[in-house]
Amino acid sequence: MTVVEDRIEMAEENDELTLDELFGSLERFTPEGYKVEIVGGAIFMSPQRDTHWEIILDIVEQLRTKYPRKRLKSDVRVDYPGHLNGFASDVTLVAEGAEKTAGGLGRYQDVEFVAEVISKGTAQNDYGPKKTAYAVAEVPVYLIADPYQGKCHLYTQPKDGEYLSELSVVFGADIDMTTTLLGLTLKTDEFPRD
Repeated sequence: MTVVEDRIEMAEENDELTLDELFGSLERFTPEGYKVEIVGGAIFMSPQRDTHWEIILDIVEQLRTKYPRKRLKSDVRVDYPGHLNGFASDVTLVAEGAEKTAGGLGRYQDVEFVAEVISKGTAQNDYGPKKTAYAVAEVPVYLIADPYQGKCHLYTQPKDGEYLSELSVVFGADIDMTTTLLGLTLKTDEFPRD
């Protein structure tokens, strides 16, 4: 064993902080207008920008044409598989009759769709560990809207911790999700770019 492995093992055996404890501490110090997520045990805090919000709202408004408000969430924490993964996804669609945990959180098993809008400081999470966690959790449809690239990336068919299907669409083109669980086409012509 290495020193790092020994320390990791000791931390796991001792009183390592839980996601609830970490979020409880962070909530007292998080400035208004910032979102906090814990990805693989690392804490990320990012401000919400106008571009970010406009894309989120556009996605939510389009989903509202088919789904009731109670099934749509934004910036609401859900704990995902993996080490200390507490995500507050930009847009989440939960299944009809979705249940909450004893602590009042949504369950990843009930998540049917997630959309993340890229922020410069946290883009690596959305394309990397969060994408993996969503695939491990078998979230059927994962959408990344990237205003820096001016593209959306749609991931479907999760299996064995990865998405088997990926579709990239430039802003302005429609994203055909009629063959997915969502059963709709998402328009991106009003998505702003950064």
